Amino acid sequence: MTDQMKMGRRDFLKTTATGLGGFAYLNANLTRPPDAPEKFEGTRVLGRTGIRVPIISMGVMNTDNPQLVRAALDAGYVFFDTAQGYQRGTNETMLGEIFKGRPRSSFFLETKASMPKDQQTGNYGVDVTEETYTKKIDTSLKSLQLDYIDIYYHHGTWTKEATLYEPIVSALQKARRAGKIRWIGVSTHRNEPEVINAAVDSKVYDVVLPAYNFRQQHAADVQQAIARAAAAGLGIVGMKSMGGNRGGAYHSAQIDAKAAIKWVLQDPNVATVICGFTTFDQMALDMSVMKELTLTASEREHLRKASLQAGLYCQGCGVCVGQCVSQLPVPDLMRAHMYVYGHRNLVAAQDLVLSLVLPADACAQCGTCSVTCTNGWAVKDRVRDIVRLRDVPPSFVA
Repeated sequence: MTDQMKMGRRDFLKTTATGLGGFAYLNANLTRPPDAPEKFEGTRVLGRTGIRVPIISMGVMNTDNPQLVRAALDAGYVFFDTAQGYQRGTNETMLGEIFKGRPRSSFFLETKASMPKDQQTGNYGVDVTEETYTKKIDTSLKSLQLDYIDIYYHHGTWTKEATLYEPIVSALQKARRAGKIRWIGVSTHRNEPEVINAAVDSKVYDVVLPAYNFRQQHAADVQQAIARAAAAGLGIVGMKSMGGNRGGAYHSAQIDAKAAIKWVLQDPNVATVICGFTTFDQMALDMSVMKELTLTASEREHLRKASLQAGLYCQGCGVCVGQCVSQLPVPDLMRAHMYVYGHRNLVAAQDLVLSLVLPADACAQCGTCSVTCTNGWAVKDRVRDIVRLRDVPPSFVA
């Protein structure tokens, strides 16, 4: 990274105020109706919500710096994504303090909560009830210090059955009727087409947050499902646009972050991409997509070559689950591996690993690993590497 790209908050705001000043208008147009004329570049309507949002938004998962979030607000970012579990609950609390005192119409917030699932089937047990999920929603409202949340996501499903799980769907519907949330969403990191199509068929969900990137071997299927959802009026928010990147999501030697984001936005059905920037120069890079969305020939070639390398992005195909003799939740472990080596987020990785039911000697009993990964990864080596987080005191990681 060049010295010219490195900047602090003051330099960032000075740069964006002059070079990207057009971004700031978005605050005043957050609630433009879907039939309003296209007055400004860089915004799209989020499905039947009718909300016109910037094509670039902020994912706060990896950010624990309130000054960075405040800088994003001051620069014109209006759409923020978090989750109840991010940074062990402190992410929502941080945002609550930041948003306090700001006009509620000046920002748009989505959060999410997940519940324990069967690691093999992806489905819920009887202990996951409407009451337990309602408590999740209420906890988010308290942490965020808000009267309502714009979008609340049923988080991290990968099967039709889980997506349509009646107790959680009922809790979300009742929360909407009570005015606690405005719209109901579902997020998915794997088996995205099945989840998206289930959301469409449910007639309940308003927004879908799927993983969507140039490295997905099933990207065409994801695109087709997204098109069906958009035609049915669902809003689409893209995530995991970098497709996993060793050395950090914005490590330019591996993936051109700007090109990866633009690739997702070539799909006109994607209203916005949540970008997980953690520095001011990364924020400026993401904002620059607003100025020019077209992928150049060199960017397309770069992504084509990068797509031939597995990187850190797990395809979530699930083939490994059936192959593993110990029935380990390999996709989850690979995602934790990406959190460490791609996101540099040890807290998220450890929380995910600790949430899994793993044998004490994971992979130790297998002389030869029976798993053949579609990415060509040495699964046993990666599993043994990432499960070491179980032995690290959480207070040390945090």
